[in-house]
Amino acid sequence: MDTTYKPINISDEELLKIDDEYCSHGDTVHYMTPPKVFREANGSFVIDSQGIEYLDIQMWYSACNFGYKNERINNSLKHSIDTMPQLASQFINPDRSMLAKKIGDATEKRFGVKGRTHFNVGGAQAVEDALKIVRNHTGKSLMFAYQGGYHGRTLGASAITSSYRYRRRFGHFSDRAHFTPYPYCFRCPYGKKVEDCNLYCVKQFEKNFETEYQSFLDVKTNECEFTAFFAEPIQGTGGYVIPPKGYFQEMKKILDRYKILLVSDEIQMGFYRTGKLWAMEHFGVTPDIITFGKALTNGMNPLSGIWAKGELITPEKFPPGSTHSTFSSNPMGTRSGLEVMTMLEEVDHEKLVMDKGAYFLAQLKDLQKKHKNIGDVDGLGLALRAEVCEADGYTPSKSIIDKIMNEGLKGDLEYRGKKCGLVIDVGGYKKNVITIAPSLYITNEEIDMSIELLDQLFIRCK
Repeated sequence: MDTTYKPINISDEELLKIDDEYCSHGDTVHYMTPPKVFREANGSFVIDSQGIEYLDIQMWYSACNFGYKNERINNSLKHSIDTMPQLASQFINPDRSMLAKKIGDATEKRFGVKGRTHFNVGGAQAVEDALKIVRNHTGKSLMFAYQGGYHGRTLGASAITSSYRYRRRFGHFSDRAHFTPYPYCFRCPYGKKVEDCNLYCVKQFEKNFETEYQSFLDVKTNECEFTAFFAEPIQGTGGYVIPPKGYFQEMKKILDRYKILLVSDEIQMGFYRTGKLWAMEHFGVTPDIITFGKALTNGMNPLSGIWAKGELITPEKFPPGSTHSTFSSNPMGTRSGLEVMTMLEEVDHEKLVMDKGAYFLAQLKDLQKKHKNIGDVDGLGLALRAEVCEADGYTPSKSIIDKIMNEGLKGDLEYRGKKCGLVIDVGGYKKNVITIAPSLYITNEEIDMSIELLDQLFIRCK
């Protein structure tokens, strides 16, 4: 048998025709008309068929924190391919156990709590496993979650994701979460100002437990019908919304009072996106469960998982076969994940990310002064946001941001006399927020380039 690899040689036009005829349009590729084709990726850039480079400041929704084609992570995968690329998940490969140890030790160091890790293959599947842990431990099935929250599109994850459009086609969800407002201070759902609201949103949540007639609590036994709160420390798809100081500490007091577990969804914000291994570290509370995925393998292999406090996931309480996936803890995923965790131990990523994030945020604020169409600008580490608005700086403008996104993908911007493009991601409640998640290794020159290209786009798309 000829073992020589033969690359596909096909034009973009032919490829798009085949895709249109043979691929489902049910994914997110066909949000764009026509979809964009890329051929290569390297560092902070993706490259199209004409060889034009596009600076990517969303890095695969924060899955590729350490840059495209990261040599060290790639080499770890090549080693796995040459030694043990496949193994049934009923067996142990060394990287699986060592990766779980590194995650467990790192989490214990940060929160002072010992726990265990369980692996799966994608973020939504990790959320499903967290739901199973919670329901198995408490015997209850009702959850709290946030308006604007996104946890995935499997059936269970859709039930705790606030957007009805993800559920609309798939029947009744009897265990749909109760959604409470997230502290979105720029667009406060209660019309308050963060400077003097005294965490009004926390007090509104607390009112749900005042009497039995709010429906959440049996006041005679102090038993709550809801069993866990699934929370993104910083909302991802919701627009990289950052909560105010003290918010989660006050919320955690209420959750603890009524024995409600806190599940921190770190799938998008974990692995130093915000300058901490886990974003919840910034807010002074200890979660009961952490879900993670995406950047664990730098996007090189589908691998996700949960970390849970020891008492929730003991072998007696959560015995073999409680949950399973054929590809969970696969050797290539655990090998690259172990390399990522080792890299994080060797370099002070907190300082690296916070310094670069401060530089990027300062540049964004300067850009905001130049363009009335930029409303709120905020960030934590290298999770940054810029709201695109009408000229009043507040009214959301989806039409302008759609133009900006499409113009950035044309590949006809200029930087230092060279044609280029810009890849951004759009989020937010009104789909008007540029959510910025560049490589953690982005250079200051690349940050300057992104600001210059955004400047061109705002001028072009007014």
